[in-house]
Amino acid sequence: MAVTGCSQCIKYMLFFLNFIFWLAGGVILGVALWLRHDSQTSNLLMLQFEGTQAPGTFYISVYVLIAIGAVMMFVGFLGCYGAIQESQCLLGTFFTCLVILFACEVAAGIWGFINRDTISTELINFYDTAYIKAVDPVETTSKQAAAKILEVFHETLECCGKGDDNELFTAVQASVCPKKTNLVDLLISQSCHTKLRDLFSEKLHVIGLAALVIAVIMVFEMIFTMVLCCAIRNAPAY
Repeated sequence: MAVTGCSQCIKYMLFFLNFIFWLAGGVILGVALWLRHDSQTSNLLMLQFEGTQAPGTFYISVYVLIAIGAVMMFVGFLGCYGAIQESQCLLGTFFTCLVILFACEVAAGIWGFINRDTISTELINFYDTAYIKAVDPVETTSKQAAAKILEVFHETLECCGKGDDNELFTAVQASVCPKKTNLVDLLISQSCHTKLRDLFSEKLHVIGLAALVIAVIMVFEMIFTMVLCCAIRNAPAY
């Protein structure tokens, strides 16, 4: 044990923060897997209409989160081991990984903020395409397929239509919307556009909050790593 006094305190603080970072990586990995297998999003994003798959931008974001969670767990373990062993090499590698991760997180945050409405907009457009076919007065195979698509949307999101209640949709409403038994449900029929925006806004808020907490931890870890490296270099034993 080369470092003493305040430096030793920083060493154990860094170990504790790295342990938290490792746990955060596990939480992100778990949340990403939950988002990937969440019944609401899975039911909608697995849909196909006229050979076109529902937009998969959301899944791309989830796969990125899975990768980030796995990398964070590895980097957190590296930091814990480097701090306990007082290894400048391991701590230097850990610091480099932190800087890269922090830069990636900032870039992902900027991209996510710019494209925050992309996922819901793509799904709304997909819904509208099926909606137009489903309300077509002419009976076709496409109309039946579109009606099935709308049924999945309506049952998954507990919504009905786009909120415009035009005559064409009213004619097919009973067959594509969930059966309402409660008087309040009969009076209140939420637009699927609104429900889609709310669905992905809630999930993005969870991801954004987690990213902010992790960014703060990473900043403290980088500071403590630099201080500990300097303390180890200047320690008499080295």
